[in-house]
Amino acid sequence: MVSCSDCNARCCRQEVPLFGETAVPEWLVEVDEQGNRVLHRLEDGWCALLDRSSMRCTIYADRPFVCRQFELGGIECLELRAEPGALRTS
Repeated sequence: MVSCSDCNARCCRQEVPLFGETAVPEWLVEVDEQGNRVLHRLEDGWCALLDRSSMRCTIYADRPFVCRQFELGGIECLELRAEPGALRTS
């Protein structure tokens, strides 16, 4: 069974494009080199909305469309989990 609780949330290190209206606070919205609105990531590449202690999204119910499309246990999820260091060891 796939669970976010044993994962280092590789999905939360991907660039998240923002389309239309979102619940993301404007101070966490950036413009990338191509002029697209994207979700702010911290200097180490992690999503700024991820609670690192629980590895859960702090706005899960209102998360951006791209995040809603990312399916737990789906092909993209399993590919990211297969990367070295993706699963928690502690």
